[in-house]
Amino acid sequence: MRALLRCRASKFEHGSPFLAGFRTIVTTCRAVVLPHFGGPEVLQLRSDVDVPNLKPDEVLVRARAVSINPLDTRMRSGYGRSIFEPLLPVILGRDISGEVAAVGSSVRSVSVGEEVFGALHPTAVRGTYADYAILSADELSAKPGSFTHVEATAIPFAALTAWRALKSTARIKEGQRVLVIGGGGAVGYAAVQISVASGCHVATTCGSQSIDKLLAAGAEQAVDYTTEGIEFTLKGKFDAVLDTIGVPDTERIGIHLLNRGGHYMTLQGEAASLTDRYGLVLGLPIATSILLQKQLQYRCSHGIEYWWTYMRADSEGLDEIRRLCEAGKLKIPVEKTFPITQVREAHEAKDKNIIPGKVVLELD
Repeated sequence: MRALLRCRASKFEHGSPFLAGFRTIVTTCRAVVLPHFGGPEVLQLRSDVDVPNLKPDEVLVRARAVSINPLDTRMRSGYGRSIFEPLLPVILGRDISGEVAAVGSSVRSVSVGEEVFGALHPTAVRGTYADYAILSADELSAKPGSFTHVEATAIPFAALTAWRALKSTARIKEGQRVLVIGGGGAVGYAAVQISVASGCHVATTCGSQSIDKLLAAGAEQAVDYTTEGIEFTLKGKFDAVLDTIGVPDTERIGIHLLNRGGHYMTLQGEAASLTDRYGLVLGLPIATSILLQKQLQYRCSHGIEYWWTYMRADSEGLDEIRRLCEAGKLKIPVEKTFPITQVREAHEAKDKNIIPGKVVLELD
């Protein structure tokens, strides 16, 4: 009810959980706005940010919790400048968990009042750091019933990133061997759990503080990269390597450890950095050329497939991720929560690595 006091309503119809007997479509609400790139101090919590009209395939979600991803802090600092600078101010945020407030005319997969979770595409301009966020229907699924909103919002963006690499690109199968380089982060931890749930034999690299967590999640081997030589400690070859670190050393090691016909996938593709450096007109063709050259190089020299991988909306994948969550096979722990009013403090804590784990913003 407090949210309604902050938001002007423009249309009333039957069916809203927020106002007895009505569905409310809001026109303005609180949101965290990025007016220009910089440190945490540039973030502004505004009370009267416009909420656009819904398109037929869109859903208005009343946010209860949104998580902070590395992409959020990097975007705030200027990553993706070539795409986002002409569109400033933008709203940060990709993950969300909340309730459906309204649906577009063609939406049938979710209904008003339903608890949902999901994630926006990396290039979305109007993010989820807001009382009300807009997502397409295929970016949402029913929230895992046993999860709180805080627990649920930690999942979608990271898990869908891992899902695209492992299930859509590498098409991992039961009995295969999977290596996750950087298993201690959210994407890496999700990748380990998804691989284990797929019946794969999983090895991972991580810092010492993450070893027990990853072994408990089903990894058969967890190598401390700070004290052990990865390529000498890991035994045998792998069918898929997901590299969440993406520096030259981890790429070299990952390529070397693959079976012929295997897939190397890195989260650190150069498309965004090259377009930031050279602009969209030059940067994208340069990035495409580099990717094609690497694909051809490694296909010829090692007989493997090389990919830059990114999160994308995948309704089937998100539904399967929900089922894994409900079955107790997938969870990303939340280390700390902040109210949305303390978004600057939360970003500062992530910038300074004061909180290495997942951070979530709660909305009342």
